[in-house]
Amino acid sequence: MQILITGDLLRWEELRNSKDFGGHQVFTAPEPTNMSVDLVIDLSLDEHPQRAAFYAAHPRVPVLACLVKITAAELQQYAAGNSIDHIYGCNLLPGFISMPILEIAAKPEALMQQLGWIYESITPTIGMVTPRVICMIINEAYFTAEEGTASREDIDISMKLGTNYPMGPFEWSKKIGIRHVYEVLQAVYQHTGNERYKVCSLLQQEYEAQQ
Repeated sequence: MQILITGDLLRWEELRNSKDFGGHQVFTAPEPTNMSVDLVIDLSLDEHPQRAAFYAAHPRVPVLACLVKITAAELQQYAAGNSIDHIYGCNLLPGFISMPILEIAAKPEALMQQLGWIYESITPTIGMVTPRVICMIINEAYFTAEEGTASREDIDISMKLGTNYPMGPFEWSKKIGIRHVYEVLQAVYQHTGNERYKVCSLLQQEYEAQQ
């Protein structure tokens, strides 16, 4: 296959270092312009949903796209009334790309067999599954730090020892990026109204300081 990868350079590096492309021919570009390929991997479509109109005009080219922060229904609004059934939402946030199993809100079996990648099909939902859980844990850790109950280092150590997680919540937040953590939590909270996802003020302060 000829594969076009577009989006965040850091995510592309994580993808390149963690996924085997075998004999497939890979091209990279900051924006999707050439659709004379067999597959597009868009590492940041949920941050540039206007691209949906471009992809909708090329229904024969499947797209694996990061769709964690918006729903397929929201993306459809940018598609000028055309189908986007060939766009498969994935968890392609930083820190998650290198996980051995790719989370996809669809069942593109033939495509994934061609790639040879292991994937888990999930029900389409805002925030997907793993980002929701990890970002909620990070948010709770920020509440604990804000209260002064424990230091960030102690919280990380306690989580790793108590749950056997590979990283603590603050280590996770650095790997994912505070902007992505904040935006995932905001998206899930706005869609669900669940207080568990309401952003901790300390986390919000750090997010705003980076903007």
